[in-house]
Amino acid sequence: METRIKERTESYVSIEVKIPYGSTMLSTEENIQQCLNEAGKLATECALSRYDTDGSPIEVAKIRHTSKGLSSKYYQTPYGEVYLQRHVYQSASGGSTYCPLDKEAGIIVSSTPKFAKMVSSKYSRNTAHEVKKDLSENHGRHVARSYIQNVSEAISKFIESRPGWTYSVPVAPGDVSGISISLDATCMLLCEKGYRQAVVGSISMYNCEGERLYTRYTAQAPEQGKERFHKKFTREIKSIKRLYPDVRYTGVADGAADNWTFLQEHTDTQVLDFFHACEYVSDVSKAVFKRPFEGKAWYEKARHTLKNEKNGASKILIEMETFLKRRIKQDKKDVIQAAITYFTNQMGRMDYESYRSDNIPIGSGVIEAACKVIIKQRLCRSGMKWKDAGANSVLTLRCINESDSMWEQFWKKKANIK
Repeated sequence: METRIKERTESYVSIEVKIPYGSTMLSTEENIQQCLNEAGKLATECALSRYDTDGSPIEVAKIRHTSKGLSSKYYQTPYGEVYLQRHVYQSASGGSTYCPLDKEAGIIVSSTPKFAKMVSSKYSRNTAHEVKKDLSENHGRHVARSYIQNVSEAISKFIESRPGWTYSVPVAPGDVSGISISLDATCMLLCEKGYRQAVVGSISMYNCEGERLYTRYTAQAPEQGKERFHKKFTREIKSIKRLYPDVRYTGVADGAADNWTFLQEHTDTQVLDFFHACEYVSDVSKAVFKRPFEGKAWYEKARHTLKNEKNGASKILIEMETFLKRRIKQDKKDVIQAAITYFTNQMGRMDYESYRSDNIPIGSGVIEAACKVIIKQRLCRSGMKWKDAGANSVLTLRCINESDSMWEQFWKKKANIK
């Protein structure tokens, strides 16, 4: 195998690659990958050197810095490890050093931007061990698990350090007739605190026919009072409202009181998740009717009334109150009373017939799925325990990666920082 620089100018580098055929197609492809990785390393060396200085004094934060001479450093790239000498600067008073090449090229923990993007994207979806194996088997890159975590955590911290960054939505304002805001919590295991609830929020855009067009996510590891989550989620809601100031905003959630305290501040209409209400109706059907087929028949009728009839929730409430007059055991009366209390407290959020006629979403399926996709699938695998910092690092990456177009927008913004 032979790879060499054929020509190098200020605007491009030309590399000549000689690729031997293998005894099988697979071995030939592996030769191709190895040679292209070698070519990638040569090209990256040339590209990185363009960001270095000639060693002349520079100003950093209005303080004169002089070069300490050329210093060697290994850089991690998508193609392999690159060894490069570059100028490192320091002021006359000493202190921390400054490397113009690292700054101008956007180096992250000795990683080039493309490799950092690759690693952090994979880590948002898989464990460090799985990412390490993937990089080795599919890209010919061999890095430590700790390095994968360090790069990913650095990207997460950078995202969190830019709360003022806004991201466009790939949906035209004229196509959006309503926006649904939801939040929910699900348990995950922390190293020292045991099982606690992590929180996730979703902002979904709908067209006039009630079809979901786009969803953006926010999440936070377990915390007391949800203060950090509410702050982050509020920031996202405000950024969306600046883009879509004139549409109807609906809050959809289960019956938790703190959900409504938050949603009332940010939405025009609040809707109790229809399926949570149906769970109480189902419980009543099992408590009242001894024969399963009778309970099922009543449940289906009550569910239809709740969903499709005007004042459906009030009708079901009245019917449940009559059940308390029957001669049934106290434990079953307690079930009925719990449903009555729930319906009474949530009545103002259960006008499902009206919501459906206005194409307002009545189910929290989006946020229920978000709990699984954003939190459960990544943070709740067998044997997993997390510290706050590690969990938040993954959640930050996962939310921005799962929110359509935000991942690419972030990297474009970061690439343009000087």
